[in-house]
This record gives sequence, structure tokens and C-alpha cells, in this order.
Amino acid sequence: MSPADQGGRVELEYAPSADFQVADGPRDIGLCFVGDGFVAGYGDPKALGWVNRVVGRTDRGGTDTDITSYNLGVRGASSADVMNRWRGECPARWQGRGERRLVIGVGAEDVDQGITTARSRLNLANVLDEASSTGIATFVVGPTPTLDAEVNARLQTLADALADVCSRRGVPFVDCFTPLLGHDQWQSDLAAGDTVHPGQAGYGLMAWLVLNGGWATWLQLDG
Repeated sequence: MSPADQGGRVELEYAPSADFQVADGPRDIGLCFVGDGFVAGYGDPKALGWVNRVVGRTDRGGTDTDITSYNLGVRGASSADVMNRWRGECPARWQGRGERRLVIGVGAEDVDQGITTARSRLNLANVLDEASSTGIATFVVGPTPTLDAEVNARLQTLADALADVCSRRGVPFVDCFTPLLGHDQWQSDLAAGDTVHPGQAGYGLMAWLVLNGGWATWLQLDG
């Protein structure tokens, strides 16, 4: 863990979320999605966003796996908001579930609100470290590009930093920035909306990236 991640705290000892152990027998998964307007699916006329598309296309691997999902996305939420909210909002959803899993989607609001990259790193690191030390598996979905080149330059730096935080901890990170930067369908979707949030097609692209970004492996449903 880097000094920036530690923030002056004693380094935690923990098993990376990627090593989350699944008990034998029937599985009861509590799946919480926490993040910003992209997690909430803002701008999608079908009201599905990428979260509901991903959950709907997740192969349970048979009748022995039960998944209960909760979308806790909030428009305008930054990584600081997520760090402060997840402890209070997720435990009630996880109560009684055999597996506690947390999906985090942040980034765009950090840039919009002027949060430094170092602080964004620290906020995400704190969530991942605390979750892992208490037996919660984590998965992170990175920010997406806009139509503004200057904003995109900052988002690229942030996406790389968040990916590094996850890599150091063995936590899956889905890069949505690089594949969608310059993508014709993505840009058309943004142009038809608020230039930041996509519509139906764009959220479909995000869902595809997540589903093909180690999703089934993280849920341990691929064999």
C-alpha cells in the first residue's frame, strides 16, 4: 500500500477481495451497488442503466444460487460520498445473506467537484480496505468519457489512479474510459442527452464491459 493510500494510518492486514471464499451448498448473495448517477442509471429512458442490465444477464449457474441486488446509486455522489454512505446503507441489505458483495461506481463527480486524484485514490482505498478486512468482496467500475476533451484528460488520470488502487489489492476494475473514448455510438448517445450521461445504447455498452470484465469470475459463477 502506498503512503498516499495509508493516509498516516497503520496498514491493514487483509485477504484481497479476489480471494473471497464461497461456502459449499446453496448460495445467497447480497449484492449492493453504490455510486453516482451512472450507477443509478440516470438518463436511460428504459430506467435500466448498466446495473439492471448486468444483473438481468447474470447467469446464476443453477437453482442453488440466489442473488438479491440493491441499487444505491445517487446522482451527484463523489467517492467521498460513497465512502461515507456505504457503511450505513449496505448492512441492512446484507442482513441474513450468506455472501456480502459490494460494487462501486465512482469518478465523474470527483472531477466535476474538483476532488484531487490523490484524495479520490484515498477514498476508494479506504472503502476497499475496510470492506476486505470485514469479509466483503468488492468490484469497481471506473468512470466514462464525456464530450469535453479537457474533462476527459482529467478523467483519464483518475481512471488510471483508481485502476492502480484496485490492482494493488487484487480487486477487479472495469475500465470504461478507454474502450468508450471515441466510440461512435457512445458519443452519439451523449450528444443526444446531457453530454455526460448516456441513454439506452450507452448503458448497454457499459453493461457489456462489466459482464466481460471479470464479472462472472468475481461472483464465482463461471465454473
